[in-house]
Amino acid sequence: MSESEVLVVRIYLHESKSQMKELLEYLHDQNKVHGVTVFRGITGFGTSGKYHSSSLIDMSLDLPLAIEFFDEPEKVRSIIEELNKKIKPGHLVYWSANINM
Repeated sequence: MSESEVLVVRIYLHESKSQMKELLEYLHDQNKVHGVTVFRGITGFGTSGKYHSSSLIDMSLDLPLAIEFFDEPEKVRSIIEELNKKIKPGHLVYWSANINM
């Protein structure tokens, strides 16, 4: 088994002001990145301190979302440059990881 280094990126959003469709099209159609997943949170808060939560009674449409993807470091660095123009500061994190090949 061999390993390869990748950069993993996570973008934090919430449903009510979601850019999810636009970002997924950008990542999939324009950049063909590997391993895109969207997570829908059950509760969360950001810099505003406002809780975004759901219950069985109230299926909120303002829940936290996280879009995560990975690819080769150089490719991801150029994508991050573009994402920084589309995403509010502090809503994008990334780190190095290894994948098995």
